[in-house]
Amino acid sequence: MEEFSGISVVFGFIRFLSTALLGIFFGAMLTEGCVLLPYWRSIAPTEFLGWYAANSQRLQGFFSPLTIGTALLAIVTAIGSLWEHHPTQWLAIIIAVISIAVVSTFFLYFQKANTSFATASISTDRVAVELTRWAMWHWCRTGLSFIAFTMAMLSLWHIQDRNFVTLLLVLNAVRSIVPSQS
Repeated sequence: MEEFSGISVVFGFIRFLSTALLGIFFGAMLTEGCVLLPYWRSIAPTEFLGWYAANSQRLQGFFSPLTIGTALLAIVTAIGSLWEHHPTQWLAIIIAVISIAVVSTFFLYFQKANTSFATASISTDRVAVELTRWAMWHWCRTGLSFIAFTMAMLSLWHIQDRNFVTLLLVLNAVRSIVPSQS
């Protein structure tokens, strides 16, 4: 039987957390694209700019830490996977690269576009065109986040990831001895 080092269990847990955060991030991207974007497109440009100005800090306060945290954890997972020569290390590297690409979309496009919405520095006759462009960029990063999340799920399901299975068994054992709150 293979010995399980403490650091491997830690990296297994980090791999699990990274996958969970990638899933949360992907869900947030879907929500933004399927709920907020259609709403923004359905209202008048002046109403949209007013809504965006009133809510831009909330959006940034939610999406910034989620985006950065997801990317950082993906990078840590890739480093840990390389360090321990994990069988899915190449998946972890690709996931980290994709996560960096998703973060880069903010600097390549969203920073300027979102600022123009928040400050109403865009003319109202350009809002619909810019929202169309915004949607294209958004669905590209959502697609990338789906690919990263899917790859992360595959890395968890890897048959040779015995440390992760061990971690789940340990967590289940802890759960069974901790009294429930109900």
